[in-house]
Amino acid sequence: MRPLTIALAGAAITLAACTSPRHRAPVEERGTVSRPPVVATAPAPAASLPAVAEPMKPATQPDETARVAAGSYVVRPGDTLIRIGLETGQNWRDIARWSGLENPNALEVGQVLRVAPPEPAPGAAVTQAVAPPARADAKPLPSAAGAAGGTATAAAPTTPPPAAASTAATRDAEDGLAWQWPATGAVLRGFDEARTKGVAIGGQAGDPVLAAADGRVVYAGSGLRGYGNLVIVKHNATYLSAYAHNQALLVKEDQVVRRGQKIAEMGSSDAERVQLHFEIRRLGKPVDPTRFLPPR
Repeated sequence: MRPLTIALAGAAITLAACTSPRHRAPVEERGTVSRPPVVATAPAPAASLPAVAEPMKPATQPDETARVAAGSYVVRPGDTLIRIGLETGQNWRDIARWSGLENPNALEVGQVLRVAPPEPAPGAAVTQAVAPPARADAKPLPSAAGAAGGTATAAAPTTPPPAAASTAATRDAEDGLAWQWPATGAVLRGFDEARTKGVAIGGQAGDPVLAAADGRVVYAGSGLRGYGNLVIVKHNATYLSAYAHNQALLVKEDQVVRRGQKIAEMGSSDAERVQLHFEIRRLGKPVDPTRFLPPR
């Protein structure tokens, strides 16, 4: 009886273990975890995000660079409208008008200015606003207050004085301009584009300063630091000339001048000694004046 009882008890335990509900739970949980739904579709949106957003920014950069480069100028620290005009070969008043400036003295670093005439609208008639300077006669100043922002003390002569032998004119084959020396003194300092941007011509206080070629005065005043009393003459679309450190200015802005006409008196304003600082600029870039002036 005892071995039979033990065998029956073992069989009952084995049967109870097989039918226990605790062994069915892992099967149901694995079935629940392995259901496909939510996990497979989650990565799709993340993969599509970069393709939509990134390429938009670089596309505008070339257009903006081209806009700034095409007849525009970005204001830098220390800039004035007069200096910008000198460096771009334009009349500062034109730059103010083209850029729509209400106050030409209030420039901001990073501001974009137009330094070339705006293109006419399609189909619009193009007119010449200003006659060529060579065809117009020079006008004398009515009084000493005539020079804008300058220190004019006398009226400009109605006819240019006779040129000295050392100031005989030479003609620029590229633009048809006839150039002459603006003063008869010795050259004190030669051209250096990085430092002087022109030549220094010696003389005595009050010596005549002459227009080096026909043109129109685009600036006469003392508003450009380092130049003292300054006259800038625009000769054509390519060239302008600058006459600095004068003691007196004899012309005013927008006045037509002829080659050899007295436009100022030599001085030492904003300089260590009496001298004429003379520049010729081609499209705003300083060039060696001795390349254009006749040999002495």
